[in-house]
Amino acid sequence: MTVAFVGLGSNLDNPVRQVESALGELDTLPQTRLLKRSSLYRTAPVGYADQPDFINAVAQLETELAAERLLEELQAIESRHGRVRTFPNAPRTLDLDLLLFGEVVLRSERLTLPHPRMHERSFVLDPLREIAPDLKIP
Repeated sequence: MTVAFVGLGSNLDNPVRQVESALGELDTLPQTRLLKRSSLYRTAPVGYADQPDFINAVAQLETELAAERLLEELQAIESRHGRVRTFPNAPRTLDLDLLLFGEVVLRSERLTLPHPRMHERSFVLDPLREIAPDLKIP
């Protein structure tokens, strides 16, 4: 089993409902269970400012899935929530980012672990600190 952390964010189509629903779906993924979830955080958009504030959270999972398979499952949840990828930092119904996957350090065409910009984002670090204050990031 691997402990993984997932960042969640939404700023369209009832963001609180989108994030709460996605948290529930994370607990139903195959060979995966939700261990902890942070509070919800309201944050200003980054990069493209002309959009609504985001609702963000972080979830701690335990999974037997490989990192790339977990990423596929996260993208399937995004799709079920109506995620359309238009341009970087665009408004979105749901964004799920695989932040950490155990101690894995990886750079592939599809996935970089740890998430390459997580250390720059208070909307990731604050909820992550809430649920895993002693976490060491590889």
